[in-house]
Amino acid sequence: MKISDDKDLWVSWDDYNRSIEKLALKVYESGWQFDQVLCLARGGLRPGDVFSRIFDVPLAILSTSSYREAAGTIRSSLDIAKYITITKGSLSGRVLLVDDLVDSGVTLQKVQMHLKEHYPAVTDIKSAVLWWKACSIVEPDYHLDYLPTNPWIHQPFEDYDGLGPHQLAAWIKKGESK
Repeated sequence: MKISDDKDLWVSWDDYNRSIEKLALKVYESGWQFDQVLCLARGGLRPGDVFSRIFDVPLAILSTSSYREAAGTIRSSLDIAKYITITKGSLSGRVLLVDDLVDSGVTLQKVQMHLKEHYPAVTDIKSAVLWWKACSIVEPDYHLDYLPTNPWIHQPFEDYDGLGPHQLAAWIKKGESK
């Protein structure tokens, strides 16, 4: 594992999973109760899934995308999906909006505005992220780590960003030899 510094934060699978659990505990200890988890895909999928399971509430998914170019390292304009995926009913009540991080804050801000405009049955929205960067224009309601130097966060699943299906056999073989 590489060493983290002011420019780069390297996160292992163990650290990533433990961070999700610690954030869930922080939300629980706040006493705020919510009816549904809305995760922002892709980065919020894993935390959203864990929150939905721990708190035993429905999981809704909203796809957003702004980091599309150069294997997800260059920010473009924000796209918000037209529909929210949820298995039963529609988004309503108190909603915990979950993502992995808040970087510029544009996604979090625009999604909250989108929800207020298009989902009148939502009565309260709070946000929870693992990492909150100082450069953000918004402050999440819950966060695990505040990052004053705005490092690039190297998450463990980024190994898949440059991996094509034709490379899987070699990838698996390499992992088995470790």
